[in-house]
Amino acid sequence: MNPKDYIIRNAKPAEFEQIGQLLVDVYSQLEGFPKPAEQPNYYQLLANIGDLTQNPGTELLVAVSDDNTIAGGVVYFSDMKYYGSGGTATAEINAAGFRLLAVDPAIRGKGIGKLLTQACIRKTEDKQLGQVIIHSTKAMQTAWKMYEKLGFKRSEDLDFMQGELPVFGFRLFIH
Repeated sequence: MNPKDYIIRNAKPAEFEQIGQLLVDVYSQLEGFPKPAEQPNYYQLLANIGDLTQNPGTELLVAVSDDNTIAGGVVYFSDMKYYGSGGTATAEINAAGFRLLAVDPAIRGKGIGKLLTQACIRKTEDKQLGQVIIHSTKAMQTAWKMYEKLGFKRSEDLDFMQGELPVFGFRLFIH
């Protein structure tokens, strides 16, 4: 499969449950990441990911193949007050963000995460906002490398603790 074989679009409500299950599966298998029993509320959020789209400016983006197979998803926030993280990110102005990016493990490494990230950056540019804010954890080192290649820089002022889990902030300034 080639990344060109996928399109990024807004998820349909009928797809929300499947995307939520993908997120639960991916995040629960990350080495060093809290398991569902340790952070049940977080996994409840993942399972019901479509609920976030009820907030203004919040979109669930999905990567799909020509046969509508879901390869991955991400939640994009054009208004940071709905971003829902700990720390100071929700107070950022002139900023958008994305969270909860996941790619189907069967097709990881094919550029789907990059396509989803680039779609979020384009949306931020289209809305003429000055920066994109994201968070990641040590368990997501592969994603860190991709974000840094796309120009994101570590931003320690956005770091916070989610229970026992350190969460690290990144920014991409839009020129």
